[in-house]
Amino acid sequence: MTDPLAVALEAAQTRHRVRHPQSARCHELARRHLPGGSTRSAIDFPPFPLTFREGRDQWLTDVDGIEYLDLLGEYSAGLYGHSEPRIRDAIARAVADGLVLGGRNCYEGLLAAALCERFPSLELVRFTNSGTEANLMALATVRARAGVVRRGVLVFEGGYHGGVFNFRRQHGALNIDFDWCLGHYNEIERTRELLRARGDELAVVLIEPMQGGGCIPARPQFLEMLRAECSALGVVLIFDEVMTSRLSRGGLQERLRIRPDLTTFGKYLGGGASFGAFGGRRDLMERFDASRPDALEHAGTFNNNVISMAAGLAGLTEVYTESALERLNALGDTLRERLNAVALERAAPLEATGIGSLIGLHWRVAAGDARTRIEALFHLDMIERGFYLGRRGYIALSLPTTAADLERFVGAVDDFLKQHASLAA
Repeated sequence: MTDPLAVALEAAQTRHRVRHPQSARCHELARRHLPGGSTRSAIDFPPFPLTFREGRDQWLTDVDGIEYLDLLGEYSAGLYGHSEPRIRDAIARAVADGLVLGGRNCYEGLLAAALCERFPSLELVRFTNSGTEANLMALATVRARAGVVRRGVLVFEGGYHGGVFNFRRQHGALNIDFDWCLGHYNEIERTRELLRARGDELAVVLIEPMQGGGCIPARPQFLEMLRAECSALGVVLIFDEVMTSRLSRGGLQERLRIRPDLTTFGKYLGGGASFGAFGGRRDLMERFDASRPDALEHAGTFNNNVISMAAGLAGLTEVYTESALERLNALGDTLRERLNAVALERAAPLEATGIGSLIGLHWRVAAGDARTRIEALFHLDMIERGFYLGRRGYIALSLPTTAADLERFVGAVDDFLKQHASLAA
């Protein structure tokens, strides 16, 4: 018997091939030297990913000349859009003064001060080149404490802390070999029992206050329990706010009034350039003071590269103001409400989750191939209609996005559900 969902997906893939011959050509050329034609797993999808020629404001143009509303926002790193003039000017000034200076520059101290002022849990901070690296350094910092024999790291099923810290669905084959202990996100009593049973083995609890994989917010009571238990047991609590730091002036920790011991950052805080950071309690971070006899060494040629430092400083101090933040979060909240209303009206098994400007779309269908295929069909259909978002339904709004842009997207989703919702039933 023919599977209607499989037929619809095959037809969508065929249309994708026909509409994007230049992207197909770029993909085949890249395959000669890159495994699978790509160097980023997150952007791969069959039959081939798009190749972009240009980005302006909230718009992307591919090599076939087709324009898209960018709803992916470079997985939250593209908060400022593709051509914010204040960031472009800051980068131009930094480049004009010289690249790879091999020493301190005039931007890094100012960016560190801006971060510490914005995130009160940061007493001291260090820069890295990505969120993955920030999480690696934060874990290594705790493990390096003098006299500490605990080695366990409690993480949570469904969590993602970078390419070598992947706990979604199945454990990542590339994960670094820490002494992992896997907990269940948002399960208060079960996690409390686990902490108390394993407290003498655990050094760290590492958690996203909203899981990036699907934009699943942690229950405030769950995070409050973690804070209380970690304090009682002497376990370091790390908030991974690589994505969620954008959701209020001081991240979700400020919004929830919960203070972690360390926080990790990345994404948009580099102003569109590569960036990561970790910081928190002075007693943990001051070991990186090179004047100490027991100083920890944290090298990194591009930790303070002038492009990331200048762009990050301009973005944080000039562009992402309180009013800009509130406007973007309001757009996201409205979009989430509109999408859920449309799904309810169409009796479609689709749900939008998240907080503010970060949204996850979930198809509530039987686990396995059916969900994967409806995700794939929806993704290709949205591309065909001129909307670019994550393959698994991830949306990160950028500042140039307008209410009219999002209303058009809601209309496209409504039309898709009218045509295809029965395939996901």
